[in-house]
Amino acid sequence: MSAVKVSLEQVLAWRMRRQFLERPGADSVAAVVGRLCGVQAQVASAAEQAVAVRLSTAGEGPSGEALRRRELIKVWAMRGTLHLLTVDDAASYLSLLAAARTWEKGSWQKTFATAAQVSAIGDAAREILHDRVLTREELTAEIVKQTRDESLTELLGSGWGTVLKPLAWQGYLCNGPNDGSRVTFTSPGSWIDGWTGLPAPDEAAQRVIPAYLGAFGPATMESFDQWLIRGASKKASLRKWFTDLSRSGVLTEISVDGQTAYARTADVDDIATAGPIPPVRLLPAFDQFVLGPGTRDETVIAPERRPLISRTGGWISPVVVAGGRVAGTWESTDNGITVTLFAEAGPVPGDELATEAGHVARITGGGTDLTVVTI
Repeated sequence: MSAVKVSLEQVLAWRMRRQFLERPGADSVAAVVGRLCGVQAQVASAAEQAVAVRLSTAGEGPSGEALRRRELIKVWAMRGTLHLLTVDDAASYLSLLAAARTWEKGSWQKTFATAAQVSAIGDAAREILHDRVLTREELTAEIVKQTRDESLTELLGSGWGTVLKPLAWQGYLCNGPNDGSRVTFTSPGSWIDGWTGLPAPDEAAQRVIPAYLGAFGPATMESFDQWLIRGASKKASLRKWFTDLSRSGVLTEISVDGQTAYARTADVDDIATAGPIPPVRLLPAFDQFVLGPGTRDETVIAPERRPLISRTGGWISPVVVAGGRVAGTWESTDNGITVTLFAEAGPVPGDELATEAGHVARITGGGTDLTVVTI
């Protein structure tokens, strides 16, 4: 049986709607975070905006409030970056990240810590953080005391938290409530009522892969793996997960302008009948619209413009989305918003840009003046 054929335009229109980029949007923070498979939260203000631009009612601080109510959990997750995840989904995402066992690879051990050290740190942290909230300094001191290994002080003190990430992926550690300007840590079992630990990876894949394709599909196995853990999943496991989901009828291979990719079977008809692409949107830095498919996806970002989106130091620029693609960047200024459009993207309606600038201003509390330049 030949694969269903759809156009890229249909895919882009469908994705924008699935990502709550057609207003009115979602009615809750958890709905946004769940649909987007998490929201990157390395920069707290960007995470707030990513959620707020997708809600039916614009306002300030919705994700922070949901985090305080413990509807969300903040934890190192996809690609080793901090994410907001729903409490229902977190264990499944962490299971697939842990399954890669990246901290056991020789290159990782040579650069950061040995597998034995990570194991010792994990065993200690799992016990120490039970029903407790500690700052990084307090956690480090207690781990060193329990392991009697002074060499761990420097490893654990890194601001990047690299050695702590494997603990997060194994379900031993997550962020707690901030102590002023200081980060704190606790255990997922202390943060989430009814936490039962991580499911087996094969079980987790049954949940995570369809969720990803439900927002960023159709996509290849490779695109999913790059989004999850920069391509580090065990290839045999990755193939098994997709094969099992295809055999069970959950996934279907379809052709997008001649390129084969996976979609959720339940979505195929909606993709094939997707209507016009929603209007222009201004999305914040580190938005899932860009991170989901990845900045190397040429169907979303023109390759010659990628350096303006994926910048030095890991910064992902705020973007203008028009026609389902990145059509420019934007930034807040003292007076309002300056939009830089890419000439090859074609004309972008000024009234739609002005409407979006006003929407963003209501979220950020900034000015509404709009300046537009084209490069």
